[in-house]
Amino acid sequence: MSIPGADPIVVIATKNSGKSAEIKGVLKDFPVLLKDLNDFGPLAEPVEDGATFEENAYKKAGFTARVLGLPALADDSGLQVQALAGAPGIHSARYAGPGATDSDNNLKLLKALSGKANRKARFCCVLSLAVPSGAALTYEAFCEGLVLDSTRGDHGFGYDPLFLYPQMGKTFAEMSTEQKLTVSHRGLALRELKNEFEKILQWLQLRQAEEEMRRGANVMCCDK
Repeated sequence: MSIPGADPIVVIATKNSGKSAEIKGVLKDFPVLLKDLNDFGPLAEPVEDGATFEENAYKKAGFTARVLGLPALADDSGLQVQALAGAPGIHSARYAGPGATDSDNNLKLLKALSGKANRKARFCCVLSLAVPSGAALTYEAFCEGLVLDSTRGDHGFGYDPLFLYPQMGKTFAEMSTEQKLTVSHRGLALRELKNEFEKILQWLQLRQAEEEMRRGANVMCCDK
């Protein structure tokens, strides 16, 4: 629960320090206290069995919000490769199997694309901001690029070393965090969220007031 008069807490529903840092950097100037799952004790993980990025983003945000009783922001993102009929898509993080590392996933992608001339791909990101009652806001963005035949760069995470952004002639892993956020799928989705964040704070306040009224009504009913 939030403390009256204090900045609202929003939990970034991830243990991925790279994702968390990107989101915190974009929203750092707003009156909100951002935490991530590393700030809490062990939590069960939601089952990401949705058919779309939007469904999985909401599953993560909604689950976290209900478990912690706090607004939660989750992203579901992945790489969609044209020559692979959109794969790895929603399975991007687990493309090489459960517990796969970034290197494992990148290696499997390179093998799948071996001998294919079409290297067009896009990153997709869906952000879901959910409250414990289940209500949510959604933001979506894409970034078009190409998959290289070998990794380049030491920054970023995931498929960043293989994803070339042609307009800059760099992979995401060759960009600084700030530069990447100006063009990436997550950066563009976060920009949409940032542009509406004053309205989002009002929305969160309304949802919190509704929750407090609901709890108060339940207490009154139980006292009768």
